[in-house]
Amino acid sequence: MSIAGFPTSSDIYLEADGVRLAVVQSYTAKTTKSSIAVEAFGESEPVATVPGQAAHVVELTRLYATDEAIRDGVDFYSLDGFSLVICKPDRKIIYSDCQWSSIQENATIGSMVLEKVTLVASRRIETEV
Repeated sequence: MSIAGFPTSSDIYLEADGVRLAVVQSYTAKTTKSSIAVEAFGESEPVATVPGQAAHVVELTRLYATDEAIRDGVDFYSLDGFSLVICKPDRKIIYSDCQWSSIQENATIGSMVLEKVTLVASRRIETEV
């Protein structure tokens, strides 16, 4: 855990099959949910709303591959079904069953740094530590 309660890059990481693949410098998460209005004949306004499914989109900035991922030759472009783990002082947030939707690479040859990765997660779980 980080000192003084502020997350560090070791507190934000990608994981697959229990193996830490990369540490992440920062993230931005957005969850949206589409709701549907229920209309009734003769009414001027909807009589109810029905909640839709939540969509979790997370943008990661500066991913650094772990030594183990480099040794195993992990190809981030073929990665799917992975998790993003965010450790905070009082809780842990896990975005699971992730798929990436975009990868922006901006690094020198041979380095294992991805500048920006946008991922979509099917679930978001929050647990107390």
